[in-house]
Amino acid sequence: MRQIALINHGCAKNLIDSELMLGKLAANGYKITLDETKADIVIINTCSFIHDAEKESVASIFEMINAGKKVIIAGCLPQKHKKELQKLIPEAIGFVGTSDIDKIVDIVKKVTKTKETRYEVNENPEYKYPEDIERQQITMGASSYIKIADGCDFNCGYCIIPQLRGHYKSRKIENIVKEAKDLAKKGVSEIVLIAQDTTSYGKDIYGKPSLKKLLIELNKINELNWIRIMYTYPSLLTDDLLETINKLDKVVKYIDVPLQHVSKNILEAMNRPIIDNKKLIKKIRKIIPNVAIRTTFIVGYPTETEEDFKELYDFIKEMKIDKLGVFEFSREKNTKADKLKPQVKASIKKQRRKQLMTLQQAVSSEINKKLIGKKIDCIVEAINENGDIIARTYKDAPEVDGLIYINTTTPVNPGDIVTAKITGAVEYDLIGII
Repeated sequence: MRQIALINHGCAKNLIDSELMLGKLAANGYKITLDETKADIVIINTCSFIHDAEKESVASIFEMINAGKKVIIAGCLPQKHKKELQKLIPEAIGFVGTSDIDKIVDIVKKVTKTKETRYEVNENPEYKYPEDIERQQITMGASSYIKIADGCDFNCGYCIIPQLRGHYKSRKIENIVKEAKDLAKKGVSEIVLIAQDTTSYGKDIYGKPSLKKLLIELNKINELNWIRIMYTYPSLLTDDLLETINKLDKVVKYIDVPLQHVSKNILEAMNRPIIDNKKLIKKIRKIIPNVAIRTTFIVGYPTETEEDFKELYDFIKEMKIDKLGVFEFSREKNTKADKLKPQVKASIKKQRRKQLMTLQQAVSSEINKKLIGKKIDCIVEAINENGDIIARTYKDAPEVDGLIYINTTTPVNPGDIVTAKITGAVEYDLIGII
């Protein structure tokens, strides 16, 4: 039996697709390895969200081809470029689209029996979560992601996700709850709910957004400690949903709401909801005391003026967002933004991002220093050789936010929820004791 490895690129949503492919292969008797040097076949699950991500995926593909591996290219790259990719990389033995991951076993079977390249890329992707497959998790720790939906019905001017993933498709509540229970039995302490937009959850199968209902059901799982929600849409953060998040004890008081910009002109150009973002942030903070808010912004969007940028800069300075990411606009074909003029120079985009990140570094440092002397709930990630605990506070999502380093003689295990007293702070991380 040939060994199969998988290299994952991109977001947590991609990671789950990778784990589902590995789960299907394992269930069909294939031997999985995390060491691609030992594998005969390497599946590379690619990302095409922005140009830099695409370049990283392509580099990985050629590295494996040059190493003599049989390469199957999966995910966003073949979905975006269709048959063109097959012509550009004829060395690849298979191509799998974003909504065709359930066909991975058939592809592997055929490419191992014949020399014919297999191509399974649906021209009109329609995501369907393969509920019959148990994910073979690449990483297993205190936290685990759960994909509650995929695809998107919004048409943001800069984004190709609807073209890559199709319309919004939700999973049933009972299937999500079952997966959460299974993960909890394996020792997962925190589940992180993800989708292109979690606040639209259920609209396609229940007739209305039903994230509130899902959270209530997940909150009943005794073995779980924390439930975290990512990727909420600003105009769908209703008072009712926020009050539910505040009320449910297992749902961490953390709101991830990618605002993308605050200038009315740019939001209109982005085809994003034109709302009062200051009012939204104040509402979240009023309904959920001690909430941590994360957001992301895009700088250098076509037509962005110095006045638009200054409005964004002043917003960040005034609102003091807990966690913030800034991206330079990446021009993508077949999007509204590709045709907008004037395009902003690369040097200006870089400069604007640097200004915002420098500002946010000071904001984050100020917020963290105010925590010194206070006690805060944390989830244990790992314990290093010195016995120090590496953890995250409830204010920090895995992989994208900060860490807290805790010194203690109290025995703990990964996944434990502990209360730490903050003794020190730097720009993004904390130091504490138990």
